[in-house]
Order: sequence, then structure tokens, then C-alpha cells
Amino acid sequence: MPRIAIIGATGAVGRECLTLLDSGLVPVERVVPVGSARSVGRDLRAELALSLPMAPLVTVEDLDPRALDVAVFCAGVDVSNREAERLAAAGVLVVDNSSAFRMRPDVPLVVPQVNPRTLAVRPASHLVANPNCSTIQLVRALAPLHELATLDSVVVATYQAASGGGLRGLEELARGSREVLDDPGARGEPGGRFGQPLPFDLIPEIGLQDDSGLTHEERKLVREPRKILGLPELRVSATAVRVPVFHCHSEAVHVRVRRPVTTEAVEKALAATPGLRVHTRADSPSYPMPRSVFARPEDRALVHVGRVRVEPDDPRAVAVWVVADNLWVGAALNALQIVELASSQGWLK
Repeated sequence: MPRIAIIGATGAVGRECLTLLDSGLVPVERVVPVGSARSVGRDLRAELALSLPMAPLVTVEDLDPRALDVAVFCAGVDVSNREAERLAAAGVLVVDNSSAFRMRPDVPLVVPQVNPRTLAVRPASHLVANPNCSTIQLVRALAPLHELATLDSVVVATYQAASGGGLRGLEELARGSREVLDDPGARGEPGGRFGQPLPFDLIPEIGLQDDSGLTHEERKLVREPRKILGLPELRVSATAVRVPVFHCHSEAVHVRVRRPVTTEAVEKALAATPGLRVHTRADSPSYPMPRSVFARPEDRALVHVGRVRVEPDDPRAVAVWVVADNLWVGAALNALQIVELASSQGWLK
């Protein structure tokens, strides 16, 4: 059984990693929680009511790679840039949740349900990248459509929850919402985790814009699906919007495929894909919503697809609505499923 370090264990994604490990998703010999110097002394095992075999919390600088098999980085791009390659050079398998290494040719960008073959051989870099949270749920819905009728182009608009901004983002939305409810005229000041006040509003900008007007989040949504799906010429257009929802990202996805399809054929292909739940017009409601997806662990572990339709005047134009828990499917769960896949390949003996 592997010895795993969770770097950023006190943050939103790190805490979910610990919870999922506690559920037995990946059997472990020992878990080492890693946090900042101000977190040293915290007992996360007690805080989160875990039964995991856990070591005391340490800082990343004090982490001994000789005592590890795997390190899951959940602490942001700066920490990953500073520390991930040090651990990888010592032979630790690093699974990184940040954007630091995603587009490096020697680093697999992995969604286990979509491109598991990329981990048939352990990468020489000892680095594996976890995709962007919105990318993961997008490609899991796109892969069966590509297999059914071959993707030609993708247009996606994301509606991303405050939990994408971590614990600070959740706290800002809760606090700001209370302020607006107490005083409907309250506007808040620009800044904070999202650049603009989020409560009862929409922010059509996630990350800095480049010279073309694309934001950092939108660039990831354009580039990462191409690498994961092995379609370097795939045309992708993305608009990323932050919405005042606490948990779960939603996406309106419009796809053109190269062969005519029917709504029934698309629903059948999606429903046959492990890890996807298709909501049809026979369901009530006939579409997934963030709060209902977040309500139960079994739903948090799935990608939910609804509002499936083929344009009446164009049988090559498909639209779907996709909802998934960005902290599980889009981060912690995908990272640990990468560890599970690596373990099944015999790398972690």
C-alpha cells in the first residue's frame, strides 16, 4: 500500500482528498498531511473525524521524499513550481492539481475514464498533471460523443461555483450574501478572491485576460481538451463565468460532430459511459442542478448530463448541459483515481 502526502491538506481540495482516502478509495499505508507553517500542530484527523493512519502535519520543506510513494499537490501553482520537481526527482510520483505542468510534453494530462493509456508506462518525469476542474467534466461528456460521431468543434460556457476559489471563495460568498440580504443596496468592493463582488451577481471573467481577450480559465478550456482527447486540431471556444453558487460547476456545451446523430443515439452513448448519469425528459427534473448534485456522495462522484438535444435543422449539432462537483470530479477524486490507476499498473509496490 502506498504512502501518500497531501500537499495543501488544509485547503478545500486537500480536505476532500483526505475524506476520499478515508472512504477507502485508495488503500494506504500512511497519509502525511502537508500545510503551511501556521498550520503545524493542527490535528486534521480529529477535525475531519477521520480514521486514516495519519502522520503529524508538516510543512512541504520538512517533507522527506524517502518516506513517500506519492505526493498529491493541492496547494496552487506557486507551491507546485517550487516543490513538485524536487519530490519527483527523488522518485516520488507527483500528481499535481495546479496548471504548472499540464501542457509539458513529458507530463501526462490524465482523466482516467478518458485517456488511461497515457499511464501505461510511468512517465520519466515522475509527474502527472490533473486537468482543470471544468476541463475534466467537459472531456468526460465529450469523449462518448467523439466515439459516436467524431468531434468537429466545441463551444462551451461554464458557470463556475465559488468553491473553485477554495475556502476563501466560499467564505466570501457566504459573508457577502448575508450583507446583501441585510442591505440590498450593498455592493461590496472590487478585489477579493474573484476580482469583483460575487453575491447575487455574475462575473464573466475568471483569471487575467490576454491580448486576445481570453482569460486564463478560457485558455485552459481551449488547450487541455485537445491534449486529453488526442485531438490537437479540435476547435474549442470557451466563455468562463463565475456564478454565486457554492458548489458544483455547470456547463452549456454545444458540439458539432462529423456524422448525423439523433437525440436518442446521443443519450444512449452517454448513458453507456461509466461515471456519467444522464437525466432525460422522463426524469423530474429533467436536468441536473448544482445543489442536487452536491447533496449525496454518490452523485458528487458522477458527471451529470441533461438537456440533451440535437438541433432539429442540423443533425450534426448537439447540445448538452453538464454538472459536476468541481472539488471531487474536478480535483480530488480525479487525482486519487490517477493514484489508483498508477497502483493498478504496479508502479507503487
